[in-house]
Amino acid sequence: MSTSFLSRKPDSGLGNIRASPADPTRNIDWVLLTAQALLAVIGCFVVFSATRLRFTNEYDLVTKQVVFAILGIVAMSIMMSVDYEYWKERARTLYIFTIVSLVLLLALAVVQGQALIAFDLGPINFQPAEFAKLTTLLMLATFLAEERSEEVSYARFLGGLIIVGIPAVLIIVQPDLGSASVIVSIAMGVLLVAGAKLRYIFLISFLSLATVAAAFFGRLVNSYQLARIRALINPDAVNSSDTYQVDNAMRALGTGGVWGKGYLKGPLTNDGDIPVMWADFPFAAVGEQFGLVGCAVVLALMAVCLVRIWRIAHLSRDLLGTYLCAGVFVMLLWQTFQNIGMTLKIMPVTGLPLPFISYGGSGLIVYFAMFGLVQSVHMRRMR
Repeated sequence: MSTSFLSRKPDSGLGNIRASPADPTRNIDWVLLTAQALLAVIGCFVVFSATRLRFTNEYDLVTKQVVFAILGIVAMSIMMSVDYEYWKERARTLYIFTIVSLVLLLALAVVQGQALIAFDLGPINFQPAEFAKLTTLLMLATFLAEERSEEVSYARFLGGLIIVGIPAVLIIVQPDLGSASVIVSIAMGVLLVAGAKLRYIFLISFLSLATVAAAFFGRLVNSYQLARIRALINPDAVNSSDTYQVDNAMRALGTGGVWGKGYLKGPLTNDGDIPVMWADFPFAAVGEQFGLVGCAVVLALMAVCLVRIWRIAHLSRDLLGTYLCAGVFVMLLWQTFQNIGMTLKIMPVTGLPLPFISYGGSGLIVYFAMFGLVQSVHMRRMR
């Protein structure tokens, strides 16, 4: 009797059973991919709920968010399809392109006499600071991986400091303190994993604070950003208008209860009481509409992503892969903490988005690309 119906061809679409265990296509981290996809889907629902009553076309921003997500999937697929070592030879070119973009944006801002954080390209805005997170990580990880030792030498540390410092300073003077803090946090995370001494990390922290202080004293920072810092330190010393956005976000988060008020039924998050909520305070929308349970789900998905990225960093076949994963890990951890922290009034409002949840094209595409980079490390760990 023929048993051909029990056999599968190697490329039948049901799985390549003859492929080597080291085949990249057999080593996708589906847990990480699923958690990331769920966060992106939740983000689209949050953007719709926060914007549908505030614009003439209620589907305007959510449609753009879906398009950005599709572009992000394309970017992630590209990063997954090639060996992450492919980017070693191209890290410098991408880094230089980023620096040039930041300089051109600063020059354009000076000509126009106003602060700019993105290039207006018609239907989309290109934000170089978001792209800098990825390219600076690639450049720093490539640079540090060239030195195979348990500790980062002082010369190598200075080189890494220059790599991080140039884009960080250019981003601070935009001024975009939130994105600059992400660049610095990525550097600190990668350097710690690479074996940098604690005094080096303290030096980065001091220089970062000194740069921010110089920006404040040099009046490179907008007045509303100064008000946000004062509101965190001494809320009674500022006008109620300066804390209006944060106060309403806290109210929305606190009134959701355990199960929330229901999707599209949040009086604060759906009726326009929190300005720019879809970008700055999406966690408040989750809290009011889905309650403590909804917030727990979002945090649990973030935690799953962090655990899987940490695991992949340990499984990496080389230092470059480990450093890349460490940078993405710190990026996700810091941005999540900062965004939720400013909703809870324990961190200053910086406009830093919540990964995959907040509205934004440049940021969402970069998150997908960075997760694709992590997947590439995992897919090729057994080569």
